[in-house]
Amino acid sequence: MLLRNRLLSLNLTSFLSPPSPPPKSASFLFSFNKTIAHSTHKRSESKPDVSASRAAKQPMSERARFAKTVLFVPPGVDPEDVTDEMILPGSNIVVGPYAGHSQIKEVEFVKSSGRAKDCPKDDRPEFAILGRSNVGKSSLINALVRKKEVALTSKKPGKTQLINHFLVNKSWYIVDLPGYGFARASDAARTDWSSFTKGYFLNRDTLVAVLLLIDASVPPQRIDVDCANWLGRNNIPMTFVFTKCDKLKASKGKRPDENIRDFQELIRENYKQHPAWIMTSSVTGLGRDELLLHLSQLRNYWDQ
Repeated sequence: MLLRNRLLSLNLTSFLSPPSPPPKSASFLFSFNKTIAHSTHKRSESKPDVSASRAAKQPMSERARFAKTVLFVPPGVDPEDVTDEMILPGSNIVVGPYAGHSQIKEVEFVKSSGRAKDCPKDDRPEFAILGRSNVGKSSLINALVRKKEVALTSKKPGKTQLINHFLVNKSWYIVDLPGYGFARASDAARTDWSSFTKGYFLNRDTLVAVLLLIDASVPPQRIDVDCANWLGRNNIPMTFVFTKCDKLKASKGKRPDENIRDFQELIRENYKQHPAWIMTSSVTGLGRDELLLHLSQLRNYWDQ
């Protein structure tokens, strides 16, 4: 019950109710092990799944079933062994043995690319940051690296229209992708975005995961759900990063935690296992260290 109570404290009670089975034709079985092996073209059998071996020996307990359905359980962790202390605050992310050094000591801009094939061709792992225009994408990048103007912030949505690579600690990349859904872009620009960004996702072997940013200060947007479902259909690993969670008192409408709950309800319709999610604020620093720790375990597993 500790696990359930921990997440209930985030006021996500609707999300935590026992999920009804989604239609088989529409559901995505989002497995981190499977998607990482797919994106890196590595043989998944080279990394034995501890949880799978135990599941074959004995029936899964209610606790483990809850963990596999609601929590993000990383490689190397058996759902039966998950404890309350292993869950990162403000998230559904379990910390596993691959979590390690997560401090950012240096970051440098490498290049902007107009086409996926023009992106850096080394073998360093990378995390792509994606979201609607004005979701706070550039602000989050600047907060993660704790440097102003590493990523250009602007009051004009759609300012970033190239694939921008930033090298972190000379070992991995943060990739700033164009925001989607900006109203002032021409139809041609929107088409180009869809074409080259999707090409990046489908052909980038060094992509570890997509950080899909969701504005928690507004109700769920269909374009965000559609984007998440497209990534799911194409078996691309993702983490939902809820931004602007510092706005605890909404002037109108629902609070951020209520919007997060509603968004998760929509996602649950298509996912048998919920992807990782975390609450953040570039203003207060909420979730920064926890997100970096999460990235470290994804990155370290990818490097094995």
